[in-house]
Amino acid sequence: MTAVRAAEAGANAPRRLLALSGSLRAASHNTRLLQAAQRLAPSGLEICLYEGLGELPPFNPDLDDDQPPAAVRRLRAAVGASDGLLIACPEYAHGVPGVFKNALDWLVGSSEFPNKPVVLFNASPRASHAQAALREILATMSARLIDEASMAVPLLGRDLDAAAIAADEALAQPIRSALQAYRLALDGIAAAQVDSAAIWG
Repeated sequence: MTAVRAAEAGANAPRRLLALSGSLRAASHNTRLLQAAQRLAPSGLEICLYEGLGELPPFNPDLDDDQPPAAVRRLRAAVGASDGLLIACPEYAHGVPGVFKNALDWLVGSSEFPNKPVVLFNASPRASHAQAALREILATMSARLIDEASMAVPLLGRDLDAAAIAADEALAQPIRSALQAYRLALDGIAAAQVDSAAIWG
């Protein structure tokens, strides 16, 4: 298959998102938001929730060699297999929770992360400090932030599970719109790759 035909095939394939919650809480609002996004994903967009956050060892550069820990290899493989990331992270003490920063630290030296499209969801519009810090970290890691699809959903203080979030039209509609915007952004990236392959292939 030529480079152009391979690029065209990729452009027409379903988009796969890896959803990363920055919380280990079983009843995390941010995890529930991502689970609701799974239910509301438009046709052609598949969302897989990463569940290995608590399995990652503390970041140690001495272990980041040709054979990093198995949990790290699984995380990097999942990132590499995705077309983009969907992150929902809470705020603790005006910052990014340590457990999620640890996951990002394991991705800093990976080949799978640079230029990866990333959208930020958040379950509380008040989490501005963590969002600003997260944007700075991701920009430093060479993420491709998709601002038009990033959003905050006011879930703080509301005991809603994923099904209830998806059933509440006032909450569901902005989520659907954001996911559609993400899909369109990914389509644009894929189209640019097809054009590049046509020029250089």
